[in-house]
Amino acid sequence: MKSPNDIWEDIGSLADDDVLTVLTKLFSIYETQLQKDAGNREALNFFHHLDNAISQASQCNSNRKPF
Repeated sequence: MKSPNDIWEDIGSLADDDVLTVLTKLFSIYETQLQKDAGNREALNFFHHLDNAISQASQCNSNRKPF
């Protein structure tokens, strides 16, 4: 298994379209896990962290918008 640093470098080398593909694939994997087991802690944690990341990114983007 690759280290987090190696994976971070791999992500950095991807085109924007491929980053979206990776995110979509991860979403699909964890969504399937929740469909099989609604209490799957790993999947629930993924969606919790994803929701937080989206909220943080949205807040940063709204702070950058001119008035």
